[in-house]
Amino acid sequence: MKPAHIDKYRQLGLKISYYRKLRGLTQEQLAEEIGLSPAFIGHVEAPNIDKAISLDTLFDIADVLNVPVHRFLLLDEDLL
Repeated sequence: MKPAHIDKYRQLGLKISYYRKLRGLTQEQLAEEIGLSPAFIGHVEAPNIDKAISLDTLFDIADVLNVPVHRFLLLDEDLL
């Protein structure tokens, strides 16, 4: 992960956490649905851990959470 993108990955993780909780899923349930470990989801969502994810993983998460993938990519800088 490039240092210039760390804040973007953190925002992405927070959005994943928001929509996961909105859908009433635990990290364990989301991880099971996409075939990854709960620790991976925890690292992605944690704002103090820098964890990159692939587009395939993001697409899987979006599908499970029933959220259009573009919503995860609308970052704060895009809203200004």
